[in-house]
Amino acid sequence: MFSLTLSSDLKSRCPEYRGAAVLASVVNTAFSEGLWQEIAAFTGELRAKDSTDSIKHQSAIAATREAYRRCGKDPSRYRPSAEALRRRLLRGLELYRIDTLVDLINLVSLRTGYSIGGFDADKIQGTALCLGIGQADEPFEGIGRGLLNIEGLPVLRDAQGGIGTPTSDHERTKMDIGTRRILAVINGYDGNRQALGEAVRMTQDLLVRYAGSDGGEVIWFE
Repeated sequence: MFSLTLSSDLKSRCPEYRGAAVLASVVNTAFSEGLWQEIAAFTGELRAKDSTDSIKHQSAIAATREAYRRCGKDPSRYRPSAEALRRRLLRGLELYRIDTLVDLINLVSLRTGYSIGGFDADKIQGTALCLGIGQADEPFEGIGRGLLNIEGLPVLRDAQGGIGTPTSDHERTKMDIGTRRILAVINGYDGNRQALGEAVRMTQDLLVRYAGSDGGEVIWFE
């Protein structure tokens, strides 16, 4: 079981923060037809009602952008992943097809506006995780992005170092087709515990239906 805590500097700048994580055993696959039908349905709904200008005002996205400012990062240069995913769809592009676990996390992020870290739990070093703020020259290799400047970004760290930010997760702990345990960390900078709970249930439901899970365990931190 993992423990999740907040650093004093993150807590002082983002006192509204509430977080939750789902730890579950899973079976990953390269592709899920049912999951992609749900992604296609959401894509149609999003394109019918939103624009690239309006999405930044969605509650969870707006709160994450404000957290970036408070921590020292420009959210227009380093976009939260939920915003980046919605912007991609609204520009007429399709989501990348990675694998079922990654695609599933992307769908929850798209639906809720929460930036979610999806990690291979067996690649995490130690069991104590702490959410803090990135430091100058702190090494971080973003998935598919190379070295990422995480100074001023909220960053989740394990015993070895940073594993996730709302912009990108780290290559070291990324999920792949062999992942057997997922840790999905949902970051609620808007402090809305009810909405966070809905995101948790949505994650568990999708894991049960598409990743052979029993729903796993929920860990809260704030």
